[in-house]
Amino acid sequence: MPERIGSISELRSAYRHGGLTPTDLAERVLAGLSGADDGPVWISTVPAGQLLARAERLAATADPATLPLYGIPFAVKDNIDVAGMTTTAGCPDFGYAAVEDAPVVRRLLDAGALLVGKTNLDQFATGLTGSRSPYGSCASVFGGGLISGGSSSGSAVAVAAGQVSFALGTDTAGSGRVPAALNGIVGLKPTRGLLSTAGVVPACRSLDCVSVFATDVADAVDVLHAARGVSAADPWGRPLPAERVVARMPGTLRLGVPHAEDLEFFGDAGQAVRLAAGVQALRGLVGQVGSVPLQSFLEAGELLYQGPWVAERLAGLDGFLREHPEAVLPVTRSVLETGRRYDAIDAFRGQHRLRELRAQVDQLWHEVDVLVLPTVGTTFTLAEVAEDPIGRNTVLGRYTQFANLLDLAAVTVPNGFTAAGRPASLTLLGPAFSDTTLAQLAAAFTAASRATPAAAAPADQAGTDLPAPTPVGARPPAVPTASVTGSAQVLIAVVGRHLAGESRNAELTERGATLAGAARTAPRYRLYRLATADGAGLPGLVRVADTDPDGHPIEVELWRLPVAAVGELLTGVPAPLSLGWVRLHDGRDVLGFLCEAYAAVSGAEDISAAGGWRAYRRAAAQRS
Repeated sequence: MPERIGSISELRSAYRHGGLTPTDLAERVLAGLSGADDGPVWISTVPAGQLLARAERLAATADPATLPLYGIPFAVKDNIDVAGMTTTAGCPDFGYAAVEDAPVVRRLLDAGALLVGKTNLDQFATGLTGSRSPYGSCASVFGGGLISGGSSSGSAVAVAAGQVSFALGTDTAGSGRVPAALNGIVGLKPTRGLLSTAGVVPACRSLDCVSVFATDVADAVDVLHAARGVSAADPWGRPLPAERVVARMPGTLRLGVPHAEDLEFFGDAGQAVRLAAGVQALRGLVGQVGSVPLQSFLEAGELLYQGPWVAERLAGLDGFLREHPEAVLPVTRSVLETGRRYDAIDAFRGQHRLRELRAQVDQLWHEVDVLVLPTVGTTFTLAEVAEDPIGRNTVLGRYTQFANLLDLAAVTVPNGFTAAGRPASLTLLGPAFSDTTLAQLAAAFTAASRATPAAAAPADQAGTDLPAPTPVGARPPAVPTASVTGSAQVLIAVVGRHLAGESRNAELTERGATLAGAARTAPRYRLYRLATADGAGLPGLVRVADTDPDGHPIEVELWRLPVAAVGELLTGVPAPLSLGWVRLHDGRDVLGFLCEAYAAVSGAEDISAAGGWRAYRRAAAQRS
């Protein structure tokens, strides 16, 4: 396994304090490329002599304290021009020798970055799977035949595999977010125009964005600030307003959570569970949480491939497609050719409808500041995509393809793994120029996630068939009441007011929950009675350390809840309660209601010895 290169922040520290030189780093990069076995990640690489010469010039003439990306290795998606290299856009016969760097590349080089090469992509950046390239299909770093996502497949894998510290992709319908989700890294899709698209082969020129992949949110933001700027050659460029440079703090933000009925996980209960867990973590970071309808977002997204914007994709490639139809992959050609169905009347109708939908979405931004969504509703293997390349590509774009049409900014971050070993991810979206605020919240979320065992990455699964076995040292699988292919239900443990016959049980039954039975927790919990205004008290279940001799087994009920209802249930859970993982007496883990430890130490009554909420109430009634 080649050595991981390291993040921007790690390399920056090593340059300034650890004696690392750009030449040392370049040699490590070259060794990593020669020892890599990551499939067709690269289309072309900078010759070794050139890379070393660039590194030596940096070491001799530049100061790491003055160049923000001094000696940081990066990759560029091969639809972005680099002087002296061929731009193929994933189509060899289309390739041309670029005579100058795209402005976004030039700014990174001027900031001291080391270009390593150009990466694979879905042909003409048309696709979200990573499997539409004549150079070969990329696979996720998590193995098991899982797709890498696209169209910026090679860029995402190069970062996730540790071959480079960051990479540029492009994002029209989700190509900077879906690959990030499927490889467990950060994908930053900036507001349209913040990063110049001059020197980029257009996919859909009015919507295209250059995006950033990194392993850390702060690194992605550093790249954004180094690369952004308005270019005279780019009529689509926009500057970042001065008042939006400084981010708002997460605690001041109003978070929008989608209506449960608008969420679709395509039978993948694991992704629904991870979304619920991610939302719960975000609740502890923001100021307010509200529910948001998705209909306007989803309808806007349908316009991209079921409306006249597909004709815009054809506009820049029509001549090449007519002259060289055999040079284009059949699946790519079939998508592009649908653009011929639309005329000028359709184009204006589409623009008018989009304007109406954008106005509806703009109104929502008066109620919330950030919208959280799953990046993808489910995941696929390369074999599954081959069975239905267009249908499953559409599934992957459900939560991504509206962003540029609606002029939104987005940041995608990892959100742990499902019980089946599949990567999960969240995307935070906001209105144009909310980039730094989204990044601030994303950074807070990832920091919190690193401290959560459920978010830990699985062990190396390369070469295994998904679903993967539970990695050593990680949490065991959740109770298998819902699988990717089974009924969309999840098991939830309740301990107090949600028990059958108790005051809040209707919150379960009204959402279609059914009682699965009674159980006990592992002897690692304490139960507290929290004071309430009505005097009835609120039970709070708190996990104690595994070595704590005062842990107790606590009685719980297990309820089967439709996955689609988890998000709506979650929004009604009051602090200090939350949904988290509860270990049962038999070693299984299920979702359940937990209590923040701070609430238990502030005058709450320890009722653990009773063994459960009902038993405590019976004993209290007898005493009275």
